[in-house]
Amino acid sequence: MTGLLEIRSLSAGYGPMRVIHDLDLVVHAGERLAIMGLNGHGKTTLFRAILGLTDWQTGSILLGGREIGGRRMSAPGRRTHRIAASGVALLPQGDAIFPGLTVEQNVLTGVTSSGTWRRRRGRLDSVLEIFPPLRPLLDMPVGKMSGGERRMVSLARGLMGDNRVFLVDEPSLGLAPKIAAGVIDALGQVELGEGAMVIAEQSIPLLSGRMDRILGMHSGQIKQDAADAFAGISVDH
Repeated sequence: MTGLLEIRSLSAGYGPMRVIHDLDLVVHAGERLAIMGLNGHGKTTLFRAILGLTDWQTGSILLGGREIGGRRMSAPGRRTHRIAASGVALLPQGDAIFPGLTVEQNVLTGVTSSGTWRRRRGRLDSVLEIFPPLRPLLDMPVGKMSGGERRMVSLARGLMGDNRVFLVDEPSLGLAPKIAAGVIDALGQVELGEGAMVIAEQSIPLLSGRMDRILGMHSGQIKQDAADAFAGISVDH
């Protein structure tokens, strides 16, 4: 496997606060990588820094050998559309949905280019194979659905574009264990090809055996042993 996403000496934060501290990380093509850690230790900030959404950052972020990061001290979001167009997709925490729209309408908002719009029906069919419970619900307003169904809609939308790297932020958040396991299993069906998927989570048992690698994150730094990210706190939840 080759290095698809390479992060070197990344520091990032908000205002005067530094959240990420000289972080190094390589994500390989074809890899499913989990980053485990408690809330407040930098998982979401790492994803936001990759997309240029933090207030400031230093260091290097390479996608396919091309710099998409670099030093930036202001204007969060100014480069985000270019980074997204290069093939990085953020699937955020919670239910990122439009409650008044139907399932189909919500999922189609994930189409971000004219090319994918022309292929939207085929892509929609592919996504529905990953999340089959959504197929009979395409005409239902998302606001009337259960929490697990809304989460599937949110994730399905993030899979509609032509992306090389999927950053999935705590997909199990707020879900019952059985439903959460189903969501993780569905993400495991996504055909990555030469792409990659990085999942930020808090439950090691949920992802154990489902990922190629599991790393930890503590105080804004990557830990090779995921258990180090929890500093003695039980992770059996």
